[in-house]
Amino acid sequence: MTFAALFALVVGVGMIGQWTLSYVSKQIPELQDEPIRIWFHIAAEMVTALCLITSGIGLLAHQKWASHIYLISIGMLFYTAIVSPGYFAQKGQWQWVGIFAVLIILGLTSIFLII
Repeated sequence: MTFAALFALVVGVGMIGQWTLSYVSKQIPELQDEPIRIWFHIAAEMVTALCLITSGIGLLAHQKWASHIYLISIGMLFYTAIVSPGYFAQKGQWQWVGIFAVLIILGLTSIFLII
């Protein structure tokens, strides 16, 4: 369970950090073109990140509820890891597509460690 907990914490904190850095450095052009859609997207990713962080902390603390929250949060992560690469593929940023593929593989691995 330690792998799953650390995976959840790293990915959750990483998601918040990535969006924060992108916002601060004004690298979210959709804020100008389609602000409502991107704010809903960012909100969904923040909820996913917070669920991952919560489940990671719970797993490290050996809480009974943590594995249930983890499975929900990893499902949320899978959704974003399947949908989001299309944006980067469209821009030819294939390294990001690869990163999302790695997230899915590590996420699947972590599920088998939880169940």
